[in-house]
Amino acid sequence: MNKNLALLILCQGLFLTNNVTFIAINGLVGLSLSPASWMATIPVMGYVVGSAFSTTIVAKSQNHFGRKISFQIGLLVAVFSALICAYAAMSKNFWLLVLGTFIAGYYSANGQLYRFAAAELTVVSQRDKAVSWVLAGGMLGAIVGPNLASWTRDLFDTAFLGAYIALSIAGFIGIIVMQFIHFPEEFKTQHSLSAGRDLKTLLRQPVFMVAVIGASLGYGAMNLLMAATPLAMQICGLPFSDTALVLEWHVIGMFAPGFFTGSLIERFGTLKIMGVGVILTILCIAIALTGVEFHQFLIALFLLGVGWNFLFTGATSLAMTAYQPEERDKAQAAINFFVFGTMAFTSFGSGTLITTQGWNILNFGSLLMITVTAGALIWLGANQKKSLTNSAN
Repeated sequence: MNKNLALLILCQGLFLTNNVTFIAINGLVGLSLSPASWMATIPVMGYVVGSAFSTTIVAKSQNHFGRKISFQIGLLVAVFSALICAYAAMSKNFWLLVLGTFIAGYYSANGQLYRFAAAELTVVSQRDKAVSWVLAGGMLGAIVGPNLASWTRDLFDTAFLGAYIALSIAGFIGIIVMQFIHFPEEFKTQHSLSAGRDLKTLLRQPVFMVAVIGASLGYGAMNLLMAATPLAMQICGLPFSDTALVLEWHVIGMFAPGFFTGSLIERFGTLKIMGVGVILTILCIAIALTGVEFHQFLIALFLLGVGWNFLFTGATSLAMTAYQPEERDKAQAAINFFVFGTMAFTSFGSGTLITTQGWNILNFGSLLMITVTAGALIWLGANQKKSLTNSAN
């Protein structure tokens, strides 16, 4: 741990405050403004579509300006987009809300690179821990995000207007904090995005391929359930205070393990920890299918968060073993593109499924994605074992 890493952890907390608050309120605000109920999560989808759309732009920005300036541009966009969403809610303009969340995706695409930047702020032997510590910074978002949404819901005549205004202030704070972080000069990319192996070659590597599958499908399964939860709980007649508490414990589950996930990866290996993440996600789905009472939502979403942490942290560590320094920006952009693409699909699907098919069908959709992830991990493990056997002979 050092000053730069500690400040980056704080920036991660501010980023997750934005992310979690958006998840908590955009579906509900969208439901109140949308022409049809099945369109409720289109603003959530706009957030991740904007993220996917921004990955290449962010990669070029990181390549040209370096980490600090690129991250600060992302935070400036966070301020601007939150104010657009505030005006959209106040003027009851559904499509302006979608536009605001789409623009906010640029901030999300930047924030998703904090975990990779963490590895550059410490020695190589500690990079797994650095990644997990920065992800643990999401604990700030876990506590502040849902409570911010709950506290500010009725602050103004327009529901959740206060939350959007608070997020714009958080963006300003992030810009100031980022100014005090020093990113090592040697990690400023001195190569063009075409340097090193091409993207097709990177994607054909078994390790990189499974890292992409683990990150994108693991995130997709989690997002399908998380984005639908506020709507599902409202449909079931549960108060928003219960929804805020469920989301709080879900995000605690996502980021609290970050304090020790890196150590677990060092001790047991990346694939085993990712495998535990798969098992926990399956257990979450099993509990969610038993009913729709408050305690079932709470336990299922907490397990979902822990399972996601193991999968996503493991996938990040796995990916960093598959590319060279000059390939950094293109490789990280590719991973985030697949993550955001999957999230866009599941964000839209969550609203459509929960309002037309129900909670159980939505859970089976998550089970399909996590089963594919399990198959990819088993395949890579067998592949690596075979390679070790051949080299020993």
